[in-house]
Amino acid sequence: MRGLRQRAVRLRRQIRFRTGWPSFDEALPGAVESHTDTSHGMVRTEFTCARCGSHLGHVFDDGPTASGKRYCINSVCLNLDAKD
Repeated sequence: MRGLRQRAVRLRRQIRFRTGWPSFDEALPGAVESHTDTSHGMVRTEFTCARCGSHLGHVFDDGPTASGKRYCINSVCLNLDAKD
């Protein structure tokens, strides 16, 4: 995944979670920053691009893999290259 050509997650670590959002279980070190998001009457963890601060999605602690994480990416943030 690339936002402004910045890789944020490992595409080969995509997980199927049946939420409708592209989901991954691992962010690349230093590629994203986490922030508390209290919008819409709930508390979630937002993650943003470490380079430009753009909203990428939310991360949850209910992932089905050993990481226990589920990074739900807004699909508008995805730029897929043929090699990905």
